[in-house]
Amino acid sequence: MNVISCNNVVKRFNQFTALDGVSINVPQGTVFGLLGPNGAGKTTLIRIITQITIPDSGEVLFHEKPILPSDIAYIGYLPEERGLYKKMKVGEQAVYLARLKGMSNAQAVKELKEWFVKFGIQGWWNKKVEELSKGMAQKVQFITTVLHKPSLLILDEPFSGFDPVNVQLIRNEILKMRDNGASIILSTHNMESVEELCDNIALINKSKLIVSGGLDEIRRNYGKNEVELIYRSSDAKDLLSNGLYSVVSQEKQKEGHRAVLEVSKDATSSQVLSELIKELDIVSYRELIPRMNDIFIKLVS
Repeated sequence: MNVISCNNVVKRFNQFTALDGVSINVPQGTVFGLLGPNGAGKTTLIRIITQITIPDSGEVLFHEKPILPSDIAYIGYLPEERGLYKKMKVGEQAVYLARLKGMSNAQAVKELKEWFVKFGIQGWWNKKVEELSKGMAQKVQFITTVLHKPSLLILDEPFSGFDPVNVQLIRNEILKMRDNGASIILSTHNMESVEELCDNIALINKSKLIVSGGLDEIRRNYGKNEVELIYRSSDAKDLLSNGLYSVVSQEKQKEGHRAVLEVSKDATSSQVLSELIKELDIVSYRELIPRMNDIFIKLVS
């Protein structure tokens, strides 16, 4: 079941087309990466899903029914542009935002204080927002985004400005929420986070959907079919390309040789190994998983 389906969504601003027939499906209980360079149309699509704006054509389904204004109660949205009322006290601000999501005052205070302890900001409850560091303010906004346990979370660059310890803290919470049944749309330029967190992705470029699907499927389809070979050899004879593989690089190491081979699409690992083992004392042979960063650059360049 899909928590969100966008079908042929088009959005124009005067003569500028921000989205041109974009269709995506976000499966229930997954982390869905919404990727693309700056200006690709990601934020416009998020604003349509959250009903900040409406599409010129196409439809958005929430749990397979046309999305309604009342559905916003089940969505948590952390925009890239952070915004807290600087003169309000931190706890007062957090309770106010929780009340807007339908929580009672007592419930909001109880759960917020638990989250503040978890995130190490309990001492800031009565401080003014303007006294917070950027990282602490982002923690407060993340907490208020997820506090009401939405079935859909939309996180736009949630790791911006965090140190590695707090990045890991946020990542762990995202995975925990996914495991508890929430669906997360993650819009980010951090490809390391995409590889660690995302089950599926969609890549938008210049208002159009370029590719979508499972992360492993996209790696197979758009990455190079490369393997790393470590072998021992008594001579310095170079490996030569043949019909099964081409040699991308090779080098002498302290205890042998290392080569990177691009395997033919029609060749299997057993065929390649059978050929190599005739001449070489093979130490290891492993697939080189293509990085999402390389695939991203390849597809948008």
